[in-house]
Amino acid sequence: MSNAAASSLRLALVGNPNCGKTALFNQLTGSRQKVANYAGVTVERKEGRLIAPSGRSYALLDLPGTYSLHPASLDEAITRDLCRGFYPGEPAPDVLVCVIDATNLRLHLRFVLEVRELGRPMVVALNMADVAARRGIRIDRAMLETELGVPVVETVAVRRNGAKALVERIESLGDAPNFKHATPRVQLPEGDGSHEDAYHEETRRLLALAVSMPARTARIDDALDRWLLHPVFGLLALAVIMFLIFQAVYAWATPIMDLIDAGTTALGAWVSGTLPEGPLTSLLSDGIIAGLGSVIVFLPQILILFAFILALEESGYLPRAAFLLDRMMSSAGLSGRSFIPLLSSFACAIPGIMATRSIQDPRDRIATIVVAPLMTCSARLPVYALLIGAFIPQRTVWGAFNLQGLVLFALYMAGILSALMVSFVMKKWRRDKSEHALLLELPSYRMPHPRDLLIGLYERAAIFLKRVGGIILALTVLLWVLLSFPGAPEGATGPAIDYSFAGRIGHAMTAIFAPLGFNWQICIALIPGLAAREVAVASLATVYALSAADDDAATQALTPIITDGWSLATALSLLVWYIYAPQCISTWATIKRETNSWKTMVLTAGYLFALAYLASLVTYQVAVALGGG
Repeated sequence: MSNAAASSLRLALVGNPNCGKTALFNQLTGSRQKVANYAGVTVERKEGRLIAPSGRSYALLDLPGTYSLHPASLDEAITRDLCRGFYPGEPAPDVLVCVIDATNLRLHLRFVLEVRELGRPMVVALNMADVAARRGIRIDRAMLETELGVPVVETVAVRRNGAKALVERIESLGDAPNFKHATPRVQLPEGDGSHEDAYHEETRRLLALAVSMPARTARIDDALDRWLLHPVFGLLALAVIMFLIFQAVYAWATPIMDLIDAGTTALGAWVSGTLPEGPLTSLLSDGIIAGLGSVIVFLPQILILFAFILALEESGYLPRAAFLLDRMMSSAGLSGRSFIPLLSSFACAIPGIMATRSIQDPRDRIATIVVAPLMTCSARLPVYALLIGAFIPQRTVWGAFNLQGLVLFALYMAGILSALMVSFVMKKWRRDKSEHALLLELPSYRMPHPRDLLIGLYERAAIFLKRVGGIILALTVLLWVLLSFPGAPEGATGPAIDYSFAGRIGHAMTAIFAPLGFNWQICIALIPGLAAREVAVASLATVYALSAADDDAATQALTPIITDGWSLATALSLLVWYIYAPQCISTWATIKRETNSWKTMVLTAGYLFALAYLASLVTYQVAVALGGG
């Protein structure tokens, strides 16, 4: 076979979720892979190059995992269309490599039969053959190959050279692969739903002929599931795991985030000290470097979060967590898969929204993305600390609880309850009133492979930096222009920001925000807060002409000023505003990229603004009526 012919050969990996397909893809392609999106949708497209020992090169596509070619989700529809050669702009694969879990043939063989009905050349990769052997599962590969009428090879995706037999079979295909299929024993009319019984009957026949299974699941799986799927102990175990993840995202990421923050600050200071003073230097240091630094600083949280998510997914635990929580969350219009993305949004909504890719149902995924910004992210804490410290007295209530801590807890709970209410309303208003059952395969427990974790983390980092960085840069530069021009006139006594476009906008905004108790200083601080919420405290310090090195210094300097200058009603109104306030532009950008929809982004920002305004208005007016003004 010529190199040119081999290079044109396109292979596609297809299989159920949790069959080890992606691990096999990583084994075959290594670093020779790229991740993008299919045209017009947000489903990931992973393609790589398989370089065989002979030096021949093959294009390898990792199709989204699917349980059936009768799709129930967008991922499954794309897999079906690609396998059939109907997907627009994508050539049909020359060979389908159907990856199945050797420890779960009862489910996976049924899918092989469905793929075989397509009539395309295919190879069956009997993955996790080593685990099946350890469990005493005996598979007559030759018999299975004869009965299916397609080649069957054993693979171990997590072991070096574990795909050698598959590569050798691919190399033996020839210039025009054309396997002779056995006459399918299951003839299916197109669109007929009565084929399921025939598929299951054929699967049982194949299992009886070619497979000896002493037990359906391993003893360790049964023992773990007795505890981890228990309605009480299972939820307690999940709570402990989530608590550890939550703490790790905060504690482990903080030192690295501090280094990144110090690095971008030092780089900005070096640029300011090296280049002559002027607009260009300010744009580079205050706009581009500071703006991109405020985005990159979240990368450690994202990597730590996804390290845990990938590890839980690879270990087989994540489907079990979704199963435990599905009934509870479905009553609010979400699914069990929404739990981890929402939990991670307490650190930052950006990784939380990115984590929704684990949700297969597009409807549930959009609902989770829309309510994720209501989780109280860490960027709100500086504002909460400032206002609680200034207006809420430090005292013990009910004999044991700190009043300031209770207020902070109430702010967190308000965000959680609001998210559940919004998702419940979305459930009532959506056109599709049907209940989509959560269909999950509970895979065998296994140790995550370090190579797959590292490749997954690299992909997430690249996606985050590429997809968010571009729009963040543009909007940050725009905000810098608003904050910097025009400069203060000769003889000006107020801060320069008061005379900028942002300052003028702030004064104009008072007509809108006066009913909330916001003065013009607060309105100005809301503008740079769009770049990153955590700069709101520093922005207030700038507006009040204070010089502060960091948020802590700004808080200490601001506390007496706002205590004397603001009413309690104003402070409570601003606290409530930040529960719902439209997210920073990096979150907007992430919503746009993940949903591929400007409409979803605008609607999300719009409803958050409406909630923030109405809640703050009610809070301020009630506080004034009760004498807090």
